Amino acid sequence: GISPLHNPEFTMLELYEAWSDYHRMMDISEELVSSVVKSVLDTHKITYQDVEIDFTPPWKRIKMNDAFKEFAGIEIEQLRDEKFALSYIKENDIKMEKALNFKGFCDEVFKKKVVPNLICPTFIYDYPIEMSPLAKSILGSEKYVERFQFIINGIELGNAFSELNDPIDQLERFESQSRFKKSGDEESHEIDNDYVEALGVGMPPTGGLGIGIDRLVMLLTNQVSIREVLAFPQLRKKE
Repeated sequence: GISPLHNPEFTMLELYEAWSDYHRMMDISEELVSSVVKSVLDTHKITYQDVEIDFTPPWKRIKMNDAFKEFAGIEIEQLRDEKFALSYIKENDIKMEKALNFKGFCDEVFKKKVVPNLICPTFIYDYPIEMSPLAKSILGSEKYVERFQFIINGIELGNAFSELNDPIDQLERFESQSRFKKSGDEESHEIDNDYVEALGVGMPPTGGLGIGIDRLVMLLTNQVSIREVLAFPQLRKKE
């Protein structure tokens, strides 16, 4: 879609590192972005729309469940109870733009109650498995995976995880996602048998990272719309 933060065509940096994981991706994100800010503006502290943002490392790191407790006043697991989740979003006037399931509830509560409170660069990590079908499970956990996003001034700039490299686990995840899709969740993955077969050939432990370049440029140039930092922003259709 199109909004001040979204454009169908955008600029992105993506990288992978073998024999790595999401902790290493956090270190890379922190070092890369903070050094870019310092190089461009000769300071780690910027003012964006009258808000001071400090990019000085180390950045804050918060487990997702701890962020939910601090800013939403609930634990993630409570949203598995549909009756509780529906009551919570109604009481907090949260408009659901996602499917009415655990994944959708988590996503909307995160975006509406947690993200707006994160001004200085912050890593939110350890996500529910339902939100991250391509991420490796945390050792000893069947419900959570090694994924993080980093948020600055209430804007998600980066997404990363330890890549899932177990073909059996991956196939089971795809099958689960396929069921979500059939029940109406348009963002869920289809089964990708070629991908599963490739994993079966062999893949080392790997960390993967994606950073939204346009949103970073917005912060560094004090722009409120992504259109202002794109050479050819797409327009809405008249109708």
